[in-house]
Amino acid sequence: MLGSIDIVAFVPTKDTEKARAFYEGVLGLRFVKDDGFALVLDANGIMVRVARAPQFAPAPFTILGWQVTDIEKIVAALQAKGVQFERFGFFEQDALGIWTAPTGDKVAWFKDFDGNILSVSQHI
Repeated sequence: MLGSIDIVAFVPTKDTEKARAFYEGVLGLRFVKDDGFALVLDANGIMVRVARAPQFAPAPFTILGWQVTDIEKIVAALQAKGVQFERFGFFEQDALGIWTAPTGDKVAWFKDFDGNILSVSQHI
């Protein structure tokens, strides 16, 4: 039923000004509008609503991610824009912060200004 209907992604923020600078300026999402409740951004045809949430605690897991075809290139480009990738002690990550799963899939994690965990991943 919902398989053919577009998805809307939600990300909470305490500061829409910083969030817009990050999601639009650093990550490259296209700003559509501020509807008073959320910043509406376009991520290649997917609506991302960065919702005002004055009080929230970031989840301890990934809440939003992008599937990419050249993860090393994307991670390097984001690092050049000041994005710092997370390092976790419970599995081995390469010099860029990319973890390769036993299946060959690759993932790298980073946070936005609110501490939300985001990721880029390359799946085989």
